[in-house]
Amino acid sequence: MKYLVVINQSKYGYDVHVPALPGCHSQGETEKEALANVQDAILAYLAMSKEELRGAKIKEVEVVVS
Repeated sequence: MKYLVVINQSKYGYDVHVPALPGCHSQGETEKEALANVQDAILAYLAMSKEELRGAKIKEVEVVVS
């Protein structure tokens, strides 16, 4: 799968977050390192989500935005 990530540079390095996965983020001294680290963060996030959803009932709801 591919996920859109947002990369921000600061004086400390690079911060990356994944808008589609709330709370999923990582960092690195270089952009390359931050992107490699966020791949690990995504895998960990998905594994945790899979475990948390085991046995749960999942439904879809529609919201009208005006």
